[in-house]
This record gives sequence, structure tokens and C-alpha cells, in this order.
Amino acid sequence: MVKVLVAGFKGRMGNTTVQMVLEHEGFDLVGVFDPMASEKNLNENPAYSQTDVPVFTNLANIKTDAEVWIDFTRPTSVFENTKFALEHGISPVIGTTGMTDDQVKELQALAKEKQVGGLIAPNFGISAVLLMQFAKQAAKYLPDVEIIEMHHDNKLDAPSGTALNTAKMIAEVRKEHYQGNPDEKETLPGARGANYEGMRIHAVRLPGYVAHEQVLFGGKGEALTIRQDSFDRISFMSGVAVATEKIRNYSELMVGLENIL
Repeated sequence: MVKVLVAGFKGRMGNTTVQMVLEHEGFDLVGVFDPMASEKNLNENPAYSQTDVPVFTNLANIKTDAEVWIDFTRPTSVFENTKFALEHGISPVIGTTGMTDDQVKELQALAKEKQVGGLIAPNFGISAVLLMQFAKQAAKYLPDVEIIEMHHDNKLDAPSGTALNTAKMIAEVRKEHYQGNPDEKETLPGARGANYEGMRIHAVRLPGYVAHEQVLFGGKGEALTIRQDSFDRISFMSGVAVATEKIRNYSELMVGLENIL
């Protein structure tokens, strides 16, 4: 049994994760964490009345024998959460996006020092991982590319971690390239989206959406569109479960679910 603590359990992704952990025969939920919680025990929530699990609201007060820390919190707190987990020998499985490259490098150095395995995944959906892999392959032959990501209107960061990671993976194989009209002018600032190494990224935020991404490639006389859709948060749970099962076999902090598949 893998002993698991879920951070951000009051949120929609965190709540879905708690349900997955409770239903998984190989996992043991030993704690939940959320600064917004008013409960002392998860059984105070009617949905979990039969579940005796302590609720923590402050990092300093956490006392746990958890082996894996699953985090779906906020961009403003995920760095400190991950650092706490690593310092206490708990393998972090991070689904919260928004950390800077420098923060990730600092955490990777800490994981190496502590010899603790961990994973930061911009997206736990298998279809999203495949989209990024396919896009990376396509970019070798079609360097003119734009990315459109579409999420629910409560998402805090833009662009999404998945879109940004897609652009980074494409940049690994895409030669330096200027696309579009060099004389173009935005009559409305921001109309062309964010610029990442010459690629444009567009972020859509609308109610009714969950998580969706399109990578558009254009060539002379042809076009290629790769699209991925997550219609329900349960779609991410298979990836979270795989990471939770495997992450203790590693001794470094990796970025991307593809590293353990």
C-alpha cells in the first residue's frame, strides 16, 4: 500500500484525486492538506463520513508518514509545497502548473540532494501526453506552428502548463524560424497571442470547458491540426495513479508524465 497525502483537496481536481486514492486498492490515504479547509478530519465532510483521515491547513503542522504527495493546489503555493515534500522525503506528484523554470531547477537540485523521486506533470491525461509527442515529431517537418489552449474560466494561469510544455518540446527540434508577416501590426494589443520562440500561444477561458488543446501546423498547400480534449477530470486520474505507483522507484524530479510511461 502506497501511503498518500493529497494537497488541495478542496478544489475540483483535488477532490477527484481523493476519490481515486480511496477507491484504489493499492493506495492508503493518510492525510489531506488545504489552507482553505475548516475541517479537522475528512469525515466531517458528508461525502466522506466513513473516512477517518486528518486534515492539515498549515505546512508547519503536517505530521504524516506519507510516501507520496499529490498536489493540485495553486501556482502561488505549489513551489513551497513541493519543497516541503522533498525536504521530508515524500515523493511529490505535482499537477499544479505555474512554477518558473528557476523554481523547477531549484527543486530538481533538492530532489537530487535528498535522492527523492518526484514528478511535475503539466498534464496527466494520456491523450495530452500523446499530443505533445506527436507535435514534437510534426515540428521537425512543419516549423510554422501556433497553439490554442482552451480551459474553464476559473483557471488561474495562462497559458496552460500543457501548452507551454508543448511549445518547449517543439522548440527542442524546431530550428530558429520566423513565421508570419514581418510587417504585421496588431490593431488590438495581444491579438496575436503570446510569443514563445516565434510560436504564438492563444489562451481561451470559457465556462463549460475543462481542458482542450490544438496545435496547428501550416505548410505550403497543406495544414495539420492535432487536437486533444479532456471532457471530465476523471480522465487525468489514470496518469496520477501511474505516477503514484511508480515515482518512488526514481531518485530525481522529472518534468512530464512521458518520463515514467
